[in-house]
Amino acid sequence: MSESKKVDILDNLNNLHELGRQRAFELGNPFYSKYSCDGEYLRKELPTGEMFLTLVEYTYDENDCPISMKDVYIKQING
Repeated sequence: MSESKKVDILDNLNNLHELGRQRAFELGNPFYSKYSCDGEYLRKELPTGEMFLTLVEYTYDENDCPISMKDVYIKQING
């Protein structure tokens, strides 16, 4: 009988953002990401491939849990 190997998902975390991006697009939602070169802004990527710099405003409930977000368009990066 062959010995099965246990795969630890925490060994390689380099692709977790890609899984989140893929799932967001499957649901028809934009994907937001933070890059140090963008300063205080987030990148908003649409399923069409367009990318924007956005300023994101979060609304929190009484338990400090985010309940909604609003993004403000700053400028288009590509597309």
